[in-house]
Amino acid sequence: MEVTGIGLPRVNMLLWEGRQRMSEQKKTNPWTMQLTTLSIVLIPVAVGINFVGKWIAAALKLPLWLDSIGTAVAAMLAGPLIGGFSGAINNIVFGITVDPISFWYLIPSFLIGLTVGSLAFMGWMSNFRRVLLLGLIVALVASLSSTPINVGLWEGQTGNVWGDALYAALVARGWPIWIASFLNSLVVDIPDKLLTVIVSYLIVRALPERITGLFVGGRREVERL
Repeated sequence: MEVTGIGLPRVNMLLWEGRQRMSEQKKTNPWTMQLTTLSIVLIPVAVGINFVGKWIAAALKLPLWLDSIGTAVAAMLAGPLIGGFSGAINNIVFGITVDPISFWYLIPSFLIGLTVGSLAFMGWMSNFRRVLLLGLIVALVASLSSTPINVGLWEGQTGNVWGDALYAALVARGWPIWIASFLNSLVVDIPDKLLTVIVSYLIVRALPERITGLFVGGRREVERL
C-alpha cells in the first residue's frame, strides 16, 4: 500500500525522525517546560531539599537561608521554568505548613529558579569561575526582588542578624531606607547564594549521567569544575 507515493514504512520512519528532532530541540531550548513524569517528580524533590537546607541553617544557627538549593538543582536539570515553579511552590508549601509570610517571597523564589536555569543553559556552569559569578548574579536578583517586600513588611529589615546590624548602622548614619534595606539583603544573599549555587552544582555533577540525561539540561553545562 502506498501513501502519496511513499511506502508506509517510510512514512513511519519520517514521523519517528520528526519526533526525534522535536525532542532534541526541546532538550536544547531552556524555555521548553516539559511536564514529564520526571520533571513533575523533580519539583517536590526540590521542595524537600529546600526544606532540609532551611532546617540545617536553623539547627546550626547559621546567619544564612539555604532554602534555594533544591530550586537551583531543579533549574540546572530541567530549565528555568521548572526551576522557577519549584521555587514558587516551595514558598506556597512553606507558607501553608510553617509560616504564612513565605507567600510574600514567592516572586523572589521564582526569579531565583528562572535566573539559575537561564544562565546555566547559557554556559554559566562550564567552569568554577562562572559558577561563582552565577552565584553573585543570583544574589543580586534575590536582593533586588526582595527589597520592596522587606520595606513594605518590615520597614526594610530581614530578620537576619548580619543584615539587620548593617541596616541599623546605615539608617543611623542617615542612609535612605531603600538602599539600607537592599544592602541588608545583599550582605546575606552573597554568601547564601554563592553556597547555594556551589552545592547545587556539586549535586548535579555527582548525579549519574543516565539520570541527568533524561532532563532538558543533561550534563552539557556541568562537565568541568
